[in-house]
Amino acid sequence: MKGGKSGAKGRNADTKLSVKKKPVKAKKDPNKPKRPPSAFFVFMEEFRTQFKEKHPNNKSVAAVGKAAGEKWKSLSDAEKAPYIEKAEKRKKDYEKVMHAYNKKQAEGAGDDDSDKSRSEVNDEEGSAEDEEEDE
Repeated sequence: MKGGKSGAKGRNADTKLSVKKKPVKAKKDPNKPKRPPSAFFVFMEEFRTQFKEKHPNNKSVAAVGKAAGEKWKSLSDAEKAPYIEKAEKRKKDYEKVMHAYNKKQAEGAGDDDSDKSRSEVNDEEGSAEDEEEDE
C-alpha cells in the first residue's frame, strides 16, 4: 500500500499501553513456624557433613545435591527408615507448634487494628497522661 495513510491518525492519541500490575502478595509472617523437612532433607543434613569430610575442596552445592540424590536412590527401605522416623517426629512437632500458632493467631485477630505495636500505643498514651499531669 504505497502512499497510504499511516495508521497513527486513526488511533486515539490518548491511549497508552496498559501495564499489568502484579497482584500484591500478602506479607509472610516471620513468626510462622517453618515446615518440617522431608526424610530426604533429614538425610541431607547428615550426608552434607560426610561429603565435606571426604571432599573438603568441593565448593559446588550442585555436586553435593547430585551425590546425595544418587546415594538416597541407592538406599534400601530399611536404610531409609531412621530418616523417615526422624522426619515423622519433626512433622508431629511441627503440627503441635502450628496448632499453637494458629490458636494464637485466632485469638489475636481482633486486636491488631493498627500498624503500631502495643508499646508505641502505650508510649503515646503515657506521654499524653504525663502532659495532663504537668498542667
